[in-house]
Amino acid sequence: MDALVLARLQFAVTTSFHFLFVLLTLGLVTLVAITQTRAHRRGDPVLWRMTRFWGHLYVINYAVGIATGIVMEFQFGLNWSGLSAFAGDVFGAPLAVETLVAFFLESTFLGLWIFGWDRLSPRLHLALIWLVALTAYASALWIMSANAFLQHPVGYELSDGVLRLTDFGALLSNPTFGSALLHVLTAALLTGGVVMAGISAWHLLRGTAETEFFRRSMRQGVIAAAVSAPFVVGAGIAQFPIINELQPDKLGEDTGALGIPLALMMNIGVVLLITNLVLAHMRRRQPRWALWLAVLAIPWPFVAAISGWVFREVGRQPWLVYGLLRTEDAASQTDPTMMLLSFVAFTAMFAALAFLDWRLLAKVARRGPVSTPEFVPQEVRAW
Repeated sequence: MDALVLARLQFAVTTSFHFLFVLLTLGLVTLVAITQTRAHRRGDPVLWRMTRFWGHLYVINYAVGIATGIVMEFQFGLNWSGLSAFAGDVFGAPLAVETLVAFFLESTFLGLWIFGWDRLSPRLHLALIWLVALTAYASALWIMSANAFLQHPVGYELSDGVLRLTDFGALLSNPTFGSALLHVLTAALLTGGVVMAGISAWHLLRGTAETEFFRRSMRQGVIAAAVSAPFVVGAGIAQFPIINELQPDKLGEDTGALGIPLALMMNIGVVLLITNLVLAHMRRRQPRWALWLAVLAIPWPFVAAISGWVFREVGRQPWLVYGLLRTEDAASQTDPTMMLLSFVAFTAMFAALAFLDWRLLAKVARRGPVSTPEFVPQEVRAW
């Protein structure tokens, strides 16, 4: 393989792994914030324990996923120097905001939330998890605005052979931005709900002693998935007219291999919509077949997300910046042997991180919630 093919494969692997972490992180942090809000209002010890348990899973996934995001940022400069030189002034602006504001603020608020139990006031501690959620959503916003620019360049002028940013607001009004952002955010909430419901259903199938804990957790996960699924499908459908207008080759008669990930994403989305509406309707009875349905649904949001990403990104080829910069012109002049070595090394590292994340999540999920009183705030213990 030549260096261009290897660079594309390496970036595809990097972003795929990173997107899987991000998807679960965005979904779980929203559910943890909702759970802690309910616990704060009701003073319910079960809800406090739910906050700690699902928050633990969220923190594990967030911590392991950071490494994949850092590597992805480095690749823009190392493997795609042509993109940085040609469009860095425009493409780099939202990425800089995401890194300097959203990412660092999110990490700071999360650190305060993790170490703030029994050290901060309940209201301040609750505010912190909502700030974590909001900055996580802000991070997604800036990333998607940068990606939307690659799909449909706006807010720029061509000067001396490079793009200059002339209208920052145009990045946020890009027609390829709004519905795509809603699609990603609701898909993340759907994923978090499916994972929460699936883990809870697994414990209920095993006859856990924490029946009330996992029944309530499953109910919350199913409701979150059932509410978000119609928005995921709707936001996806809303993008078709935009794609057909701006990138007609993606949805043309000769879509080739692109039709496979598109069909897979759409079919999984419809199946998850129907599944979670059925589970939401039966959330109080939860027969064994419904519990198995929830468990078996766990991997499918991730498969659908990667399929959608492949359709969105591969369908733009041969353009890296659509209509302005070809992918082959953006790649760095790198020795193919060195590119192959880095591709193998990074792929092995990402596989190890994914395995570590799965093992840690599975260990904590299998163990279940800790029932010792230190996992409940002092004011609730006294109550």
